[in-house]
Amino acid sequence: MNWIVALIAVAAGAFVGWAVTSFLVRRFELGRAKQQLQKAEAEAARIVEDARAAAENAKRSAELAGKEEVLRAKETWEKELSKRRGEIDRMERRLEDREGMLDRKYSLLDQKHDELDKRATELEEQEKAVEESRVHYEGLVAEQQRQLERVAGISADSAKRKLMRMMEEEARAEAAKTVRTIKEEATRNAEREARNIVALAIEKIAADHAAEATVSVVPLPNDEMKGRIIGREGRNIRAFENLTGVDVIVDDTPEAVILSAFDPVRREVARIAMEKLVADGRIHPGRIEEVIEKAKKEVEQSMQEAAEEACYDLGIHGLHHQIMETLGRMKYRTSYGQNQLQHSKEVAHLTGNMAAELGLDGQTAKRMGLLHDIGKGMTHEHEGTHVELGYELCKRCGEPDQVLNAIRAHHGEEPARYPETFLLTAADAISGARPGARRESFEAYVKRLEKLEEIAVSFDGVAKCFAIQAGREVRIMVTPESVSDDEMAVLSEKTARRIEQELQYPGQIKVVVVRETRAVDFAR
Repeated sequence: MNWIVALIAVAAGAFVGWAVTSFLVRRFELGRAKQQLQKAEAEAARIVEDARAAAENAKRSAELAGKEEVLRAKETWEKELSKRRGEIDRMERRLEDREGMLDRKYSLLDQKHDELDKRATELEEQEKAVEESRVHYEGLVAEQQRQLERVAGISADSAKRKLMRMMEEEARAEAAKTVRTIKEEATRNAEREARNIVALAIEKIAADHAAEATVSVVPLPNDEMKGRIIGREGRNIRAFENLTGVDVIVDDTPEAVILSAFDPVRREVARIAMEKLVADGRIHPGRIEEVIEKAKKEVEQSMQEAAEEACYDLGIHGLHHQIMETLGRMKYRTSYGQNQLQHSKEVAHLTGNMAAELGLDGQTAKRMGLLHDIGKGMTHEHEGTHVELGYELCKRCGEPDQVLNAIRAHHGEEPARYPETFLLTAADAISGARPGARRESFEAYVKRLEKLEEIAVSFDGVAKCFAIQAGREVRIMVTPESVSDDEMAVLSEKTARRIEQELQYPGQIKVVVVRETRAVDFAR
């Protein structure tokens, strides 16, 4: 028991000791916390005081800065105000000066207005005096005119008309003389230069020319071959005509048959095929079809070679394949009997040589000359004129504008825009006007001569007219009393221009006006 009591006493003592110790520790910590709080409160009071002092200083500094800024702004405003006042003063002085000037001007205007009123009054008085004088003088002039008419025996209107006729005749004579002088001088200079250029161009080319017709004659070894060509019940000749599109004429011509067609390419295919069939001797529809196919290939090859040869001779490269095909077809195209491929080559040579003589682009000129009639290679297969067809083809194939202008301008469908175009037109006329280059029908020839004479005799003063040298020259005989020497130049000019407008012809036509004056007297 004692030890239990002792144990309890020890535990109670330990508990009391712990409690006392805890109390003392808490007391110590509370005292230290109070000290720290006091220090913190003192520090906070010091910080607040410092902040209050800093704020007071900042406030004073801000007030000082504000006052300085206000002073500076006030000084600036006073300077600006002083400047504005100075400007206002200057403007006021300027306005005062202007008002003074306006007052002076108004006074001057008033003076001038008074002077103008005075002058207007004087002018009215002068007008009245002039009107009175005019009436008086008109009466005097009328009296003098009546006296002159009575003395001269002619009225004033008749005299005016006579004077106008005299002046008109003098003006016409002077104009005709001037036209004649200018024309003669221009003709002398132009013809001399043109002859030199054209002669040099023509000397540089030498081309063979072949005339094509609408029929081809195929020789036969004997007349028995005609029967074989016709075949049983005409089957061979029908097959041949259907496959070629060419009419075969078997008549009494000994040892020959005639192939007729307007399309020269088809006629050439038929000619080659017929010659092969005659040479081979085997003639039947199957063989005819085989030979015609071979002939077509030969003709196509020939046209291709002709186009390539033409381009090679002229030094022209880069033509579109469609243009080359059309150019090859021109080997078998003719116009007035003139082969169109040879004509185009000749025009190309002439145009290129003349362009070279004048310092122009000779290569472009040759290209224009070669393609100017390219549409004639398409007229049998397409609708439209050769100008339209050629223009559309070359435009589609990307030819330059010079070529397009040449195609349309050489037939007058648009104005020439390049100097080479004028040369091409001249070269085209030279090639067509060369003797033997073209053929025309007798009816067309006669109609052209009749039209030439009709145009010439339509002018006043023409007595007789003759178309000579196969229509290359028109000789006009005029009445001497109606047409003077100076008016002859005007008459020839008018006749030439009207012929150009109303006729289509190759080359050029010379217009010659002849006036004969005879002086007759009698010795009695």
